[in-house]
Amino acid sequence: MSDKKKIYKPKPISGYPEYLPEVRRVEQQWLDHIRRVFESYGFCNIETPAVEALDVIAAKGEDVDKEIYVLERLQADPDEKKEARSGEATTGKYKEARLALHFDQTVPLARYVGQHFNDLIFPFKRYQMQKVWRGERPQAGRFREFTQCDIDVINVDALPLSFDAEMPAIVHKVLQGLDIPSFEIRISNRKILIGLLQAIGVSNVVEVTRIIDKLEKIGTNEVVNALIPLVDPDDFEKTDLILELAKITFSASSGDGLLRDFIARNDVIARSASDAAIQLLNEGIEELSFVMKQLSHLPNVVADLSIVRGLDYYTGTVYETVFVDDPGYGSICSGGRYDDLASSYINKKLPGVGISIGFSRLFAKMIPHLETGRISPADVLVVLNSEDDRVLSAETAKTLRDRGFNVELYHAPQKFQKQIAYAEKKGISYLWMPPYRDTTYHEVKCLTTGQQEKADPETWQV
Repeated sequence: MSDKKKIYKPKPISGYPEYLPEVRRVEQQWLDHIRRVFESYGFCNIETPAVEALDVIAAKGEDVDKEIYVLERLQADPDEKKEARSGEATTGKYKEARLALHFDQTVPLARYVGQHFNDLIFPFKRYQMQKVWRGERPQAGRFREFTQCDIDVINVDALPLSFDAEMPAIVHKVLQGLDIPSFEIRISNRKILIGLLQAIGVSNVVEVTRIIDKLEKIGTNEVVNALIPLVDPDDFEKTDLILELAKITFSASSGDGLLRDFIARNDVIARSASDAAIQLLNEGIEELSFVMKQLSHLPNVVADLSIVRGLDYYTGTVYETVFVDDPGYGSICSGGRYDDLASSYINKKLPGVGISIGFSRLFAKMIPHLETGRISPADVLVVLNSEDDRVLSAETAKTLRDRGFNVELYHAPQKFQKQIAYAEKKGISYLWMPPYRDTTYHEVKCLTTGQQEKADPETWQV
């Protein structure tokens, strides 16, 4: 009988990125940069649990079953199963589940605001930088576990439109501070398209907006074929009108003349439009114009009427951000304004606006081009000459750490050249040598220049 131990050959799990230390170090630096920018605009940080109750997620009103990872114990107690069955959303295939991993950070935010409403100061400006889980097919830029960096502003009753302009300005500053290719922030307002659809008598607004949102991905012909039966199979003019609107773009400097001219010269809008539809259409134009004017000092920001975002809860301004040379990679930052997302959790009107940086998608795109540099965060490696010197070496390392240096103490009294090689492999810049044998002074060696000199751990400076 063989007592040979069975070895499990480790392999990556598709859709769950995992990086080596040198890449992870750069990832952390990027996240630190994003955090600094968010806080420079006065946003405070919160963190919500990785899980939410299924009935909380279901309150969003979206069909998200295919994306949710439910959470269950293999050996659940009878009381847990009873608790699960009592939940409002635990029906169908999820009868035994009560909790699920969150698939975005907007739903947790809405629940958080409803739960802590009396303790928050409004407008409530928060940021979250957390993992998110979605059950979708992994591909370039799409993962099952990924990090999102979100900012949102929520207020009671009404939210100033200036916050709609602040969101892309913050993202612009974030992206400018990262070593990434040229990007473009695209902005629109859903009221414009929805107002047009209502004006020309289209009833399937949700379905039509979702199709328009795929214009860049699937192309004009497929969008037209999908729109015709929904809009009017007997009147292609209406479909052409929708497509013409969706293809309008303009910069802040060029103004909204193209958009206003489009509305003015298409009499089909005026012929059948209700006052409510025209009002909604004009509101959207005014809001988009205001936002674009506030961003006129920034390059790479354009109004793009094809941006509508597929999620129903967006009610006004919407954003997407793409790489100029690779728009097919997908949006790396997106979001928009919503009027009543938190109303499912509290009887208050709490409009908000937010934008999310798809950090994992953005970072994955840049990994092949990163200059990772050193592996270790340590500035100094303290040499261990012998076991008799361990206390002195440890005290030296502590002195340097107390002065703000990142310091690693070598783990064993090995040959000097081996310790140098270890420091060089990890990218540690300085080798510190405490007094050894008959010497009474410390020395430090710069591994970049090869220069070596006497030094005092109490006063040494890089």
